[in-house]
Amino acid sequence: MEQLKGSQRKYLRSQAHHLKPLVLIGAKGVSDQLIGSADLALKDHELIKVKFGEFKEAKREISAEIAQKTKSELVGIIGNIAIFYRQHPEPEKRKIKIK
Repeated sequence: MEQLKGSQRKYLRSQAHHLKPLVLIGAKGVSDQLIGSADLALKDHELIKVKFGEFKEAKREISAEIAQKTKSELVGIIGNIAIFYRQHPEPEKRKIKIK
């Protein structure tokens, strides 16, 4: 997947507005279980929110690490919530159509 354009990021942020965070980063930080949960959520939903309960001061670095490990795109960080997007590999199963 190629880099998202600014307009595409804005569109995805608007689509994520009503979503609830599916993954919570707690005291254990970035563990294999957390990456697995984020990966599964991306597979099912394509667009997810990750909430920082802990490690709020390192959210940019942690978000970049999660994006790299899940092969997803960091759409944005709003407050203590990061938004990630990964397009479904099968075109007929894609829920989100990027303009």
